[in-house]
Amino acid sequence: MCSAPEIAVFGSINMDFVTRMERFPKPGETVIAQGFARFPGGKGANQAVAAARMGGQVSFYGKVGADVFGEELLSGLRDNGVSTEWVLREDGTPSGIASIWVVSDGENAIAYTPGANARVDTDYIDRVINSLSNAKVLLLQLEVPSSSIAYLLRRLPVGRPLVILNPAPAQNFGKLNLKRVDIITPNRGELVALTDESRIERAAETLLTAGVKTVICTDGREGAYLIDKEHIQHFNPFSVDPVDTTAAGDAFNGALAAALAKGRSVEEAVLWANAAGALATTRRGAQPSLPTATEVETLLHDSPVVP
Repeated sequence: MCSAPEIAVFGSINMDFVTRMERFPKPGETVIAQGFARFPGGKGANQAVAAARMGGQVSFYGKVGADVFGEELLSGLRDNGVSTEWVLREDGTPSGIASIWVVSDGENAIAYTPGANARVDTDYIDRVINSLSNAKVLLLQLEVPSSSIAYLLRRLPVGRPLVILNPAPAQNFGKLNLKRVDIITPNRGELVALTDESRIERAAETLLTAGVKTVICTDGREGAYLIDKEHIQHFNPFSVDPVDTTAAGDAFNGALAAALAKGRSVEEAVLWANAAGALATTRRGAQPSLPTATEVETLLHDSPVVP
């Protein structure tokens, strides 16, 4: 077995089917698409690849189906330097898929079919908990059953690993032990949906009161906000020309985890994550769009943020 990972990413892995079109169709309408492509994806897998490309030593935890997509998805992770030692093949269940529509201004809409991701259960957590517990950073999302995430948070020891929860897709937090979440990273829409508060400061306060230690809210063209009980800090966006926003949040979270695992301060980590998220919007697809550490360093050096 491998040694304890620097970064453990526990979550979903899908095959993404991406259709590009000028605009979203109205209900009952057919539009002529401009192109189609297939990419490996899933929020968990995307964030694992993002962290690895930023220089992190990453292990992925989850399930794929015993189908041709499953092998292709695992190969994609390994090709990017992500360990798949702990990934299980689920017989009788297809791998997860996502149907993604991307329009001309870069915005997207996604329909997600979990497949094997829905089988990431408590038995699986019991099998991998020792490995997860010994990581420096554990990165979570909500594309696997929320009951499994709740169980995992209860099983983790106090103090290690540092837990980052990307609450996407947004859903009820009812049974999650938010006191075991060190950093939560919603986008603005998710933050509002989770708290019923439209103001970022008030919404973040709700999560901090529930036990989360730090809130990092991404806000698209407005940049990002770092909020804890002592202060709020705004990070301006980088000026780029977006073509596809599909994996921007995943790039942000993977880069954040990698920076923190390397010992950077949370402020430095948000700056790196903001740059990674911006770069991901300049290329099409999910994993193909994720930047390297060198590309992020170049953007930080050469491109000023939007004032």
